[in-house]
Amino acid sequence: MSSDTDTVERIRGWLTGRLPDDWFEGSVEVTVDREEITVVGRIPAPNTEDVSDVERDAALAGRVSAFRESTRERRIEIARELEHRSGRKVAWGIDCGDRRDLFTRLAAPVMTRLRQPERQVLDTLVDAGVARSRSEALAWCVKLVAKNADTWLADLREALTHVEEVRATGPTTAA
Repeated sequence: MSSDTDTVERIRGWLTGRLPDDWFEGSVEVTVDREEITVVGRIPAPNTEDVSDVERDAALAGRVSAFRESTRERRIEIARELEHRSGRKVAWGIDCGDRRDLFTRLAAPVMTRLRQPERQVLDTLVDAGVARSRSEALAWCVKLVAKNADTWLADLREALTHVEEVRATGPTTAA
């Protein structure tokens, strides 16, 4: 079994060979989970010296939109190849200036069982208008935890990498 790092490196390497050289500044950022590969590249920001924040935000949005439209057919072609190779869906994103836009992202259903106290939390969020449904409320909770627990989650992911390394060096069982 290959580690997640090997998978990311293999995908990033394939993309380096497959993507047009003039699309992105530097190498792409690749994030992989069970269902999806997210590819994020950096494009040059427009010159926005001596402009208001509103004009700068509009210029960045325009640059991202132009890139997205002009590369759509090639991105779809590359995504299909990668989906065939990996068995995962492919999402794209752009970094431009201090802005990050992700598009064509997968929303995977997740089934969970919750006891009454947890359901009451979700129902409170729905009743307060924070979310339209329990499903949306649960997604909101996950985003909030991810935002507020970044360091802890990074430490946990690093620990999982070490577990994977130890497993890889352990004894193997005969088939």
